[in-house]
Amino acid sequence: MGKLHEEIGADLRAFIEAQQMFFVASAPLDSNGHVNLSPKGQDTLRVLGPRQLAYLDYVGSGAETIAHLRENGRIVIMMCTVAGAPKIVRFHGQGRVLEPQDQGYEELRTLFPPVPGGRAIITISVERISDSCGFGVPLYEFQRQRSQMIDWAERMGADGLAEYQAQKNTRSIDNLPALKWVERSGD
Repeated sequence: MGKLHEEIGADLRAFIEAQQMFFVASAPLDSNGHVNLSPKGQDTLRVLGPRQLAYLDYVGSGAETIAHLRENGRIVIMMCTVAGAPKIVRFHGQGRVLEPQDQGYEELRTLFPPVPGGRAIITISVERISDSCGFGVPLYEFQRQRSQMIDWAERMGADGLAEYQAQKNTRSIDNLPALKWVERSGD
């Protein structure tokens, strides 16, 4: 059934690249804080090395993962097949937030589609890779990625996106600091 992997080898890389969606989970240190779980799509996950992942984080109504990573770094990425052979893979590790003003952001940004709305790149140093059967995951048929998020970002434009992030991405729902550039621009 389940097993541990030492690294992201060719088979795991092929599995990652075949998935249309993945899930990101993080949590604050405070046990009264809110655990966050977010679905991601839009061709935003990349393998950087045998124990390194990165994903492009789009502008959203919250910034929980960013805030949690700034506080404690803990993150898990989960992928599961919804078509074909059942399988679940989890990548536990330490995440780091790169915003557009940070060194390394521009270089990594070229790995992702050139669409508006990317607010940060999350890099993950993977500490544990495990898989399990996925027998309980229902079968679904992938139709296409949704266009609404990218369409919205294009309509908002750079200034509108900056204003939206200043309003929505300054702090987490548990009042932890999130995007740094938002804090600086509010000074």
